[in-house]
Amino acid sequence: MEGMTKTPKVIDALIPLTFLIVLLIINIQVFGTDGLSGSNQIVLILSAAVAAGVAIFKLKYNWLTLREGIVKSISSAMSSILILFLIGALAGTWLLSGVVPAMIYYGLKVLNPTIFLIAACFVSAVVSLATGSSWTTVATVGVALLGIGRALGFEEGIIAGAIISGAYFGDKMSPLSDTTNLAPAMAGTDLFTHIKYMARTTIPSITITLIIFAIIGVNYTPEGGLNDVSVISEAILGKFNISGWLFLVPVAVLGMIIKKVPAIPALFAGAILGGVFALIFQPDVIRIIANEDGSFAYQSFKAIMMALYGEIAIVTENAVVNELLVTGGMSGMLNTIWLIVCAMAFGGIMEVTGMLRVLAEAVIRKVHSVGSLIASTAATCLFFNVTTSDQYLAILVPGRMYANVYKKRGLKPENLSRTLEDSATVTSVLVPWNTCGATQASVLGVATLTYAPYCFFNIISPFMTILFGYLKLGIRMYDEEKVKVV
Repeated sequence: MEGMTKTPKVIDALIPLTFLIVLLIINIQVFGTDGLSGSNQIVLILSAAVAAGVAIFKLKYNWLTLREGIVKSISSAMSSILILFLIGALAGTWLLSGVVPAMIYYGLKVLNPTIFLIAACFVSAVVSLATGSSWTTVATVGVALLGIGRALGFEEGIIAGAIISGAYFGDKMSPLSDTTNLAPAMAGTDLFTHIKYMARTTIPSITITLIIFAIIGVNYTPEGGLNDVSVISEAILGKFNISGWLFLVPVAVLGMIIKKVPAIPALFAGAILGGVFALIFQPDVIRIIANEDGSFAYQSFKAIMMALYGEIAIVTENAVVNELLVTGGMSGMLNTIWLIVCAMAFGGIMEVTGMLRVLAEAVIRKVHSVGSLIASTAATCLFFNVTTSDQYLAILVPGRMYANVYKKRGLKPENLSRTLEDSATVTSVLVPWNTCGATQASVLGVATLTYAPYCFFNIISPFMTILFGYLKLGIRMYDEEKVKVV
């Protein structure tokens, strides 16, 4: 019975975690970046089984309690799953309507290899700052920027790294962002105090990131040389009716997000608008995708439905363009959703049995200074991103754990809220089985481990907050009237 359960020890919690890490290392060596196709999911299921075995046979939990923990954990990810389906649908109709091809076409006219990476990072940052959503940013302008970068001859990992770096900067600093609101709520401070205080570490991090991308852009030689931009543009014009009016669709979606329309209805509206604009601007493309005789109404219904749910591809005589003009629709997101469900099952068992808690508490006991406290907080957030596979849990749980610790040390709550954002929010996208990492890999079609080394902002941010902690730069204390700035 649940009332007779035992409190887990650190060694109990380490058993399933060690099993997960070892099996993932083996899995990466065997399958490489193809792990999202199913092997990573099986690793997570097996790890969940090991965690369940420890819980049942060692800690005396019953299966019903574990099942409730799994269901609760998966339920917390349902919003993300619905958003993933809608992003897939949106990508399909935005290809069919010519929205994404138009973005690529006009982008090639104004961007060149030297400034492209900086521009991709900057544009993503601005859009994410305005919308408060890194996911929406990557799914809209990010997809177009990836196509432009590929056409310019850049490796897809570098392009994705620039896009994600900018998107997560904007997500962190936007008052519309859910994580930017969640972090101060958990720490006990207000939103704008949190944002102003977080700027101290975030501005240096994005500045260093832009400098790195500038250096790469100046010295980078695209693989195979620069693709002929005019040839690519002509190939797009040969298949699509390109018009500036097509930009009304992404502008409408971004406008809805800025006006605080929830992501699910906004993305749904964007997908439907894409279908409507396909009817108006791309009748020839509709006939190609339908690939069947009949009335235009019949062909339109079939082509739009195919774009919403499945894979469609526009074939040209240019191989580079062919890689840009393909999308998987809703079905293209199924592997990612499968991964999220498996990851949340593992995280649910670890959470409900208290195994995650005892590991975190073991870390807290080793804290002796302000610097080590902030470093421990950052490490705990990363730990929860890896084990619970969800950035919200990586903010919520450490936020609850460390709130009293920071207060007892005389540290104001904005120290904690900043650390939560500098570590939990940004590192989530670097973990392949985390909801964020899996989503961005699926949306961009670039494996997490391929883009992760180039997400400089996401890598630098946790180290920046730790550096500020150890050097006591701008640390706010309860017993001080002024902020200490060294």
